[in-house]
Amino acid sequence: MAGVRAPKILSVKDQIAEQIRSDIIAGDLAPNTKLNEKELAERFGLSRGPIRDVILQLTKEGLLISKNNCGASVNSILDPKLQKLMIKLRREIEVFAIEQLKDKLTANDVADLESILDELQEAFERSDYTEVTKIDISFHNYLIHKAGGDELVNIWYPYVMRMRLNYKRITTGEECVNEHRVILDALKDGDISAATKAIKANIK
Repeated sequence: MAGVRAPKILSVKDQIAEQIRSDIIAGDLAPNTKLNEKELAERFGLSRGPIRDVILQLTKEGLLISKNNCGASVNSILDPKLQKLMIKLRREIEVFAIEQLKDKLTANDVADLESILDELQEAFERSDYTEVTKIDISFHNYLIHKAGGDELVNIWYPYVMRMRLNYKRITTGEECVNEHRVILDALKDGDISAATKAIKANIK
């Protein structure tokens, strides 16, 4: 049915990665916190092999950093100058994506994106800010993937995840949802200039 997205079926490793991702976004795993493979294996009831795979995945995403003989730890907060650079690079990628989307969104795409915004509103109403962050990312991820597939997502994703470690922007649910709705409305109207302006206003 249009507008109802099928739930994703995640592998065990993906579920664990999602949980650790949530712990980092929520601040339960603070920057520079060391991850203990043995403790994680016990927590999730797995051998250390799958845990190593998850750590490698999250390192590629920019959430963790691995050093020889020191194991993995949560990445540090970015220096303000680097954060500014990250924002600039992310904006450039997303503006590029928006330019590829002219006349590309189908009715099903629009319905999926509307559904994401409904989920975003509901997460704000529950004051579930970890979920808000993840849904916010999923909205942008949808557009990036539609514009350039996995290749463009793989370029973009580490920037957005690394920026989240510095995420201090406070906004109301209404403001956040409206910012994303302006992006979607402009795309629905085929107004790439307005959509580009809205993306730049959202990424800050």
